[in-house]
Amino acid sequence: MPDFRKLEEALPVAPLRIIAMESAKPLGSRINDYLVRFRHTLHQMPSNDPAFKGYTEDNYLIDYACPRFGSGESKGEIKTSVRGVDLFILTDVCNPSITYKMYGFENHMSPDDHYQDLKRVIAAADGKAKRITVIMPFLYEGRQHKKTGWESLDAATMFAELHEMGITNFITFDAHDPRISNSAPIGGFDNFMASYQFLKALLKNINDLTVDKDHLVVISPDEGALDRAVYFAGVLGADTGMFYKRRDYSRIVNGSNPIVAHEFLGSGIEGKDAIIIDDMISSGNSIIDTAAKIKEKGARRVFLCTTFGLFTNGLELFDKAWEAGKFDRVITTNLTWQPAELKERPWFLEADMSKFLATIIDFINHDAGLSGVMTPTEKIHEIVAHYNKRETDTAAKMIEVEE
Repeated sequence: MPDFRKLEEALPVAPLRIIAMESAKPLGSRINDYLVRFRHTLHQMPSNDPAFKGYTEDNYLIDYACPRFGSGESKGEIKTSVRGVDLFILTDVCNPSITYKMYGFENHMSPDDHYQDLKRVIAAADGKAKRITVIMPFLYEGRQHKKTGWESLDAATMFAELHEMGITNFITFDAHDPRISNSAPIGGFDNFMASYQFLKALLKNINDLTVDKDHLVVISPDEGALDRAVYFAGVLGADTGMFYKRRDYSRIVNGSNPIVAHEFLGSGIEGKDAIIIDDMISSGNSIIDTAAKIKEKGARRVFLCTTFGLFTNGLELFDKAWEAGKFDRVITTNLTWQPAELKERPWFLEADMSKFLATIIDFINHDAGLSGVMTPTEKIHEIVAHYNKRETDTAAKMIEVEE
């Protein structure tokens, strides 16, 4: 559990308020519930000190709206005063389920639409908030992170634009390339990972893993994700490996060069459990192909861990692959929208990030160091040691304390 005693040594910057954009309302509600619980039960703060006015509340969410005209144009409205507050704005730019009318047609909101609504809400705050922090778990246009020829550099442009609008901090998860923060080098940029939440989901739901280098291997599906796999393998004390995506650079299909083959670089994986860890599942073709290759090499089980499960081509591909035995479980976070039918799939496990995000918000509101938010490697090793000894009750209790 994070060391909340550090918060008792620091004053809050300003009264805390959260705007959960329509795209992120379920996650925002869960974050709010944790914050209410923290401040009612865990924090020991003076009730009559003016510095802590509005500190303990039953709700930190405030209402907003982005109504649209018939032409599709919109505006941002904040329904409650935000003067002098520490404002956090949570958005999910990859939520396709929200629709709006334009010229009588029903349109699904794209990442561009969500980003424009975010800017409208920032503009509606009108410079009155003490500080504005944007929480955008999936980095808008994060996949367009570098120039190759005459191209736009969209992620960096977005980050620079938000800071020019007056935001102080920007929080994201598993950024495709966090170097986009160079476009506003003195702007706050925090990039978090979901490694511990993946581990919790695995240990709570799979009771016969052996977490060591002789029985478990963490695999990167490409060279870009190698750092992520090396970190996760290091924390677990597991072996690691990597697939190299050989592409056909002579042609472009659906905006990218098609993959010709996956070449594996690493030691033998026969009889081992394998974890493939990546930042996202888009269509899913690539990660399923990688899982199938690992199974062909004799892996016992294959678990797919990805921060963002977008499933842009639907779930049928994964249903067929699971039935064919190409993988055993998919673990994704709830940082982006998930269709209801996904949660009903027997192969799906959710890594809940709401408490982690609530803790991040709590610490930032106090300007406290975020090292206190992270679960130390030593604690993970202790949990894994109990689990490997099949002291699963002890490991489960330790995880429950963290939750």
